Formats: sequence, structure tokens, C-alpha cells
Amino acid sequence: MGRRLLNVFGVALGMMVVMSVLTGILYPLVMTGAARAVFPDQADGSLVKKDGQVVGSELVGQGFTSPAYFHSRPSATTPAYQPLPTTFANLGPDTAALQDLVNGYIRDALRLERPYNPGLQPRDLPVDMITTSASGIDPLITIANARLQARRVAAVRRVPLQAVMDMVERRTDARDLGFLGEPGVNVLLLNLDLDQAYGAPKR
Repeated sequence: MGRRLLNVFGVALGMMVVMSVLTGILYPLVMTGAARAVFPDQADGSLVKKDGQVVGSELVGQGFTSPAYFHSRPSATTPAYQPLPTTFANLGPDTAALQDLVNGYIRDALRLERPYNPGLQPRDLPVDMITTSASGIDPLITIANARLQARRVAAVRRVPLQAVMDMVERRTDARDLGFLGEPGVNVLLLNLDLDQAYGAPKR
């Protein structure tokens, strides 16, 4: 009985070691190598460079505060727009805490956008402008969100509104596979386009 138990224990321990090596070491190495060979940019995090320096990732939202830039949707991470502790509030739609958050986002959006969009009302704000995403760091905003912000960006930079709208159009990603999700605008890439065309705003 004791020998049989030792045999069972030995087999179990051996399987644990073998599976740990296979699934914890070899499999990740093979998948990482394959990803780097087939999709090198994506495997490295879809990093975005400007003048040889990494300025962000196409997959991670960033916080922009200058009115001369398009702003990402609100972040749910603490601190904001951190890629490692991605999280979401998980608050129910009828909770006071969520209502307070959304009301704060509405006030911030109206304060920022109303000078450039006279008569703007809370009902006119796109949902993604006043709510966080599931990850808290979504790099995309909706077309409606980008078009609303375009008036501010054009006015602050003193450039034609249509030129900014054209940039929004060019940076709009279509639905995945033509039918999954909704079209979106990558905020980081759009802001880099603005700087390339008109220069970085003076502080």
C-alpha cells in the first residue's frame, strides 16, 4: 500500500513537472516566437514611436489635457490611464456612486466643449465621452465623440474645421471583419497626425 501510494505520488509529481514545463515555459516561448515572426509589431505591444522615441501604444488609451488635442474617454484605472492595473468600476446602473461619476464627467465635458459648441446639452454628449470602457484604457473613441471635439481642436489650433474633420475620417477604424463592433477613432494616432501637420501646441 505504501509503495503504491509512493508510485501514485511520483507519477503525479512527474506529470506536474512535465505539464509545468510544457504549458509554463515551452508553449509561451513557441507562441511568442511565432507572434514575433508573423506579427512583430503586435507582439511588441503595437508601440508608437515619434522621432525614434516610444510615445505610447495603439492599444492603450492615454490622458490628454491640452484643449489642442483630442481627449480619450474617461479612464477607470487608478491612477488614470495606467496599462498594468486595468480595471473597471463594476458599479450597477442604479448606484449613486456611478451617477456621481457620470455627472462629474458630464460637467467636465460641458465645461471643455461648450465654448466651441454653443448650446451643447448633456443629451448631446456621446456616451463614450461620459463613461469609462470595460478595460478603463480604451484607445478608441466614437466618430460622434471625435466630431464633437473637432470644433474645439480646430478653434484652439486656428486651423480649418474641415481639415480636422478629414483627419478624423482618415483615422477612423472600420468594424472588425466588417461587422464586429463599431467604428472607432484612435486618439493617440490622431493627435500625432495633428502635431505632424500643425506642430505641437505651445505650453
